[in-house]
Amino acid sequence: MTATLFLQSAVGGILLGGIYGLLAMGLSLSWGLLKLVNLSHFALAFLGAYLTYELGTVHGIPAYFSALLIAPLFFLFGIALHSVFVRFRVKEFASLLVTFGVTILIESLIQWIWSADFLRYETPYAQTTFRIGSIFVPVLDLSAFVCAVLLAGAAWIALNKTMLGKALRAAAHDPSVASAFGINSTRVSYILAGLCSAIAGIAGVFIALIGTLAPSQIESWIGVVFAVAIIGGLGSPAGALAAGMLIGLAESLTMTVVNPAWAPLVAFSVLIVILLRKPVI
Repeated sequence: MTATLFLQSAVGGILLGGIYGLLAMGLSLSWGLLKLVNLSHFALAFLGAYLTYELGTVHGIPAYFSALLIAPLFFLFGIALHSVFVRFRVKEFASLLVTFGVTILIESLIQWIWSADFLRYETPYAQTTFRIGSIFVPVLDLSAFVCAVLLAGAAWIALNKTMLGKALRAAAHDPSVASAFGINSTRVSYILAGLCSAIAGIAGVFIALIGTLAPSQIESWIGVVFAVAIIGGLGSPAGALAAGMLIGLAESLTMTVVNPAWAPLVAFSVLIVILLRKPVI
């Protein structure tokens, strides 16, 4: 183990945390403010990744332009799904079961259209890096991290500095009191549900650019991102990003210093330690 290898691993882990933060952001906001545990965020992210792959390889549309198409489409899907929750008054635990079913449906749809084979979206920037001293920084990983920072900052400002954000937090804290002050909790919840799904779609764009795609990978992300959302604090976009960086860093250093086989245990080990130290997240 050299200092250069250690620093390279740390940089890679922090950048990986950007993807974790993007995936956990929508889940954290939905769970914390809407009281809905939306497992379909993971399936939507991978659907967004496959759509990015399709648009890029078949139609020649650049990935970052694909995001401009995918985000509004997923926003509408999030509103449609939330209308089902509102119509049938789905509660927190029931939402976990319903969205698990939606996840299975989306996974089956992906496998039917694109098969279960591994796919790789090759772009001119796939292997592009720039050097800082002895450290190499991948351009695509850095762009995902920057996007995560910008979205987390925008979400924090929206929640804390705008009337819509304050209405959302008030409705999440006490819907009856919020309604007494003229806040339409249902209306603002539709907006947040749509935004959460749009964030999942944007995360999918970067998954397509950085990773290898396979429908079976949806389940492999669920546990880690759940831990990130809980560690970061439900309803906290900045917390989701910080927790993603923590888990990504811990996983990367574990693979480098100890053994790659130990990496999947890191997220849950950190979660257990934090819950023991601070039972209420």
